[in-house]
Amino acid sequence: MANPDPLEDPLMPGNAALRHVLTLMLTPLLMCVGMGFAYLGAFAAPEPHHLPVAIVGTGPEAKVFAQTVKDKAGDALDVRTLDDRSAAIDQLETRDIDGAYVLGGKAPELIVASAGSDTTVSAVQKIFTPVAAQEGAPLTVTDVVPTVDDDPTGQGLFFLLVAVSIGSYASVAVIGGAGGVLRMRTRALLVVGASGVVSLIGAAFAGPVFHLVHQHLWGLWGMTWLYSAGILAIGVGLHTFLKKWTTLGVMVLFVMLNFTSSGGIFRPELQNGFFGGLHAFWNGAGFVEGARSLVYFGSHDLARNVWTLVAWLAVGALALAAAGLSERRRALAGKPLPVETPEEAEEEMEEAVAV
Repeated sequence: MANPDPLEDPLMPGNAALRHVLTLMLTPLLMCVGMGFAYLGAFAAPEPHHLPVAIVGTGPEAKVFAQTVKDKAGDALDVRTLDDRSAAIDQLETRDIDGAYVLGGKAPELIVASAGSDTTVSAVQKIFTPVAAQEGAPLTVTDVVPTVDDDPTGQGLFFLLVAVSIGSYASVAVIGGAGGVLRMRTRALLVVGASGVVSLIGAAFAGPVFHLVHQHLWGLWGMTWLYSAGILAIGVGLHTFLKKWTTLGVMVLFVMLNFTSSGGIFRPELQNGFFGGLHAFWNGAGFVEGARSLVYFGSHDLARNVWTLVAWLAVGALALAAAGLSERRRALAGKPLPVETPEEAEEEMEEAVAV
């Protein structure tokens, strides 16, 4: 009689243990592939596509200059002409353009709004610096909407998005997994409560801790709550159907596609069509652009971004309702609910928190 392997789990024979390990390995490998495609696809080769800029000047000279810039840039730039400097500033403050090159002064001037995107400003400067060099004078850059001194690159709001997102989707594993035995109504209340706590933590980071925003902190807190509640509601609703695959599902929705399309690092004018298209309606973009609008751009276009967050929360409410209906039907049919074991719930929480 062969001696038993002292390393083998007596409750799980060797072949079963190996199959279990290989099955668990599938999730991190899929995460690796997904993160690679998402982050490298979105950030590896940023190039301007129809970047809106203006040439400021009057008369035929300005129109010829604008057409020359357009011909050289091709599809990289969307060039328009404006009669005066104040009109350019107005369009920068309403985010209709990303830069304005002023003709006719003592030296070439480029007007930008760095609060909209530091990387976009860098791209605009890279385009117009050689143009100014041809005029034999250094380029003067004027920033009409700068960021606060505590967030010089303006990317603090993106990293706030990351922190709030992680707190939200990690809470999905707790409420959906360990809380799977609770009634759906109770889980929905936990969604509201957990998102409220996550949003307060986010507001603390944005305000008194790191001073990313110096005004409208309560408005930012409200958007943070909407954003977090949408993630939690969708995740907890999906958990009824996806179970252990929920972590991967929410990672795809709220990390791989979300962070990359948010505009926090590169705005859509510097990304390919796929991620640029997602920026128009994804929840992370609604949060980042809404926060920029509230804090720096006089709430211009804020309503559209808030409605984006409301729409995602509405989808979450539908997901919770569908999950509750499914569980109720199973109960009426006398079928036991597929509740996770404590070990499975703990495993799922570890996967979510470790990401």
